[in-house]
Formats: sequence, C-alpha cells, structure tokens
Amino acid sequence: MSGFRFASLGSGSEGNALVAEVAEGGTVTRVMIDCGFGIRECERRLARLGLAPADLAGILITHEHGDHIGGVERLARKHGIAVWMTYGTFVASSLGGTGPYKTELDFPVHLIDHHEPFVIGGIEVHPFPVPHDAREPAQFVLSDGARRLGVLTDLGAPTPHVEAMLAGCEALVLECNHDAELLRNGAYPASLKARVGGRYGHLENGQAAALLARVQHPGLRHVVAAHLSQQNNTPELARAALAAVLGCAPDWIGIAEQEQGFDWRSLAGDD
Repeated sequence: MSGFRFASLGSGSEGNALVAEVAEGGTVTRVMIDCGFGIRECERRLARLGLAPADLAGILITHEHGDHIGGVERLARKHGIAVWMTYGTFVASSLGGTGPYKTELDFPVHLIDHHEPFVIGGIEVHPFPVPHDAREPAQFVLSDGARRLGVLTDLGAPTPHVEAMLAGCEALVLECNHDAELLRNGAYPASLKARVGGRYGHLENGQAAALLARVQHPGLRHVVAAHLSQQNNTPELARAALAAVLGCAPDWIGIAEQEQGFDWRSLAGDD
C-alpha cells in the first residue's frame, strides 16, 4: 500500500486544521497542520475524515494566533501527541508561559528552525518563513520524497523565498483571504482594513493568483483556496481569480470551507 493524501478539517478565522497522510508499505504517517478548534470539535472533525487523534504522529503549528493554535495544548495533552513549532511561536503562545522550554508540559514540543527540513515518519517537512503579524510564523511543504504538498494560509505578501518553496508542488492549499474591493468597501474599521490588507496581514485574491502564476507547472494537480474571509470574500471570487491563471473551469478550484473543510484529495494515481 502506498499513497499521499490530504484533507481539511476547516479553514477560516474561526479555526484551521489540515491533515496529510503518507502510506508506504504497511506504515502510515499522518500529521496535522494547525489545531485551531476546541478539543471536542477537533475530535468530531477528525472522525468525519475517518480518523481519531491517536492516528496523528504530530501537529505542526504555523503561528500563535488562536485560530491556528487554540486547541493544540488540550488535544496534545489528552492524546500524547508531539507538537512542532518555531521558538518564536512557542514563546508567544500559552505553551511557552512557564519557561524557555516548558519542561512542565506532558507532551513533546519540538522547536524548529524554519529554514531546516525534518522528518516525521514517512513525511518530509519543509518549513519556511512568511511575512505575517506573528512572532516567528512558518508555513510548510510536505513531501513523501516524490510528491509535494504546499500549504500557505497566512501571509501578507509573497516573497521570492515563498515562491521558491512552492515551486514544483503537485498540490497547493493557497490563502485567498479577501477581495480588495470588498475589503475596501466593507464594514471593518480602517485600522483592521490596514492590518488585513498590509504586508503582514493576509493574501488577497489577486495576490494569490499572481503567486500561482509564478509557481504553476504541468504537474500541478490540486489547487485549493483557503482561509477565505466570510465578510470580505466569496468562493466565487476566489475561484475566478485562480481559475483565470490556470485557464481552467472555476469549479476545478477547490475551496477549504470554514465548516466542512474539504474531503480527502489524493496525490497518487489518476484522481
């Protein structure tokens, strides 16, 4: 048995979590990127994918904002799951509140350099830094050694390094947080509009499309728009922006929904 697949528990300002699974021979490795849901909700959403927390080999945390890290401590403690994050994320979060390495934690916390890849079971993890208003944020490319999944859900603007990390990915989960016009004309106060639309905020549909144009390649098999604002974006606008770059039908572009996430997508075979 071999395979590489991924699915989302949900994506948006109310919580984020994504699971990737690599199977090789009789060994299966599953990791979750972020845990922004409460413990019962996370367990419920995992069950929807046919999983339990005990099936996870680890949790990767992108940054300390509550919609990405809010549920990790309780879930990891209850189920003994190891957690990986940068030192900056650690000290900026509740996990780092009792000392530089919080030895009081009863689950493993591994501090990572977001320029150094590492391995969890059968999954290669390639972290990379991004501009976002957090202490030391990272995003991730996951690989089984042959295929690559790029996950990019929180950044204010693409950088050459971000583009280089996403080059060659067969699957992309790409932030399309807001539409510039909807944000500009929406109800947010001016300070929040400036934060969301700024270099350390969130990616706009046009920015995401421009990034996709620079990293797309013939082997790209999945593109999913993620972290959509419920106030300042719509799935139709996000799909249209990305589909225009790829020259595909808008419904080929997936959406990581807040409530439903998205079901398993495979990087093996012809599906």
